[in-house]
Amino acid sequence: MCIKPKKIISKFLVLADVVKTGLLLVNLGTPEATDYLSMRCYLKEFLSDKRVIEARGPVWWLVLNGIILSKRPQKSGRAYDLIWNKARNESPLKTITRAQADKLSEAFSTAPKIVVEWGMRYGKPSIADAIARLVGQGCERLVIFPLYPQYSGATTGTAMDSVFNTLKTLRYQPSIRSVPPYFAHQSYIDALAQSIRQHHATLDWKPEVTIASLHGLPIDFIAKGDPYREHCKATVAHLREALDLDKNQLLLSYQSRSGRTEWMTPDTEDTMVALAENGVRNLTVVAPGFAADCIETLEELHLRATKKFLAAGGENCSVIPCLNDSDISIEMLHAIAKENLLGWGFE
Repeated sequence: MCIKPKKIISKFLVLADVVKTGLLLVNLGTPEATDYLSMRCYLKEFLSDKRVIEARGPVWWLVLNGIILSKRPQKSGRAYDLIWNKARNESPLKTITRAQADKLSEAFSTAPKIVVEWGMRYGKPSIADAIARLVGQGCERLVIFPLYPQYSGATTGTAMDSVFNTLKTLRYQPSIRSVPPYFAHQSYIDALAQSIRQHHATLDWKPEVTIASLHGLPIDFIAKGDPYREHCKATVAHLREALDLDKNQLLLSYQSRSGRTEWMTPDTEDTMVALAENGVRNLTVVAPGFAADCIETLEELHLRATKKFLAAGGENCSVIPCLNDSDISIEMLHAIAKENLLGWGFE
C-alpha cells in the first residue's frame, strides 16, 4: 500500500514532538571527602588526564605515584577542610553546581521537552552517569554546556573528550551540540558587571583597584595553540568597558600556578602583594573564569591571597563571590542555553 506524503510528514512531526533534549551542565569535579584516600583517588584521576599533565612515561609515573600522590592528598585535604560544606558533607562546588542545574530546570519548566542534568569531569557524579540519566529519560539529543567561559583544552577540551568517550560505548548515540565558549557573550559580561557593582555597594569602603583573577595555564599550552589567554584578555577588556574602568582600575592576573614549569603571568598573589607594597590599601578580587565558588576561590583567594595582601600592608580586601546560583547567574545560563537549544525543544 502506498503511503501518501502528507501522512509521512505527519508521522515525523509526531515523533519530533515527543523527542526530549538533555541539557548537561559540566564542571571540573570534586573529591568525595577530605581524607587521604578520597583525595588521592580524586587527584589521581585529575593528574592522570593527559590534557592536564602532558608528561607521560615511566619517569612521570614514578613522580606521580611515588611523590605527588604520597604528599599532596594531605595538603589538599587540609585546604578542602577549610571550605567544606559540612551540612551536606560535600564540596561547595558540588552544592552550587547541583543548585544551578535545579534552578535552570525550573527556568525551563515551560519547555517540558528540555531535561537538565549535571556532571563532573572528575569525581562524582560523572559525565557518563549524567548522560546515562538523560538517555534513560528519553533524551535523543544532548546539548553539552561546559561551565568554562574561556576555552582551554585542559577544561572544555577534556570535558568534551569525556562526553565522546561515553558516546562511543552507546549502541544508539544521541545527537549532540556543545555550547561554545562564552567569554565575550553579552549576558555573561552583563552578569559579571552587575555582580561586581552589587558587591561593591555592600562595602563600607571604596576599592582603589579590582583584580580579575583567572586560573593560569603553563606557557607551553599557549605556545601549542590553546586560545585561553586571548579569551581571558577579551573577557577583562569587555568587563572594563561595561564597568567604565581603565587598565589600572581593573587588572588581569592568573592564579593557581604549580610545579616548576613556566606559567602565565602576572601571578595573582604576587600582584596583590605588589599593590599593597606600593600603597594600595583597598582591594577587591573577582574570579570571572569560575562559574561557581570552589577551592581556588574560597581557599586560595578568600584565605591565602587575602592574608598575603593584608600582611603586605593592605587594609581592606574583599573577594567577590562567583556568579554561583544567583538570580543573575541563572538568567545568564538560561539565555545562553536557549540560544543553543533553538530547534531542539525550545523555539
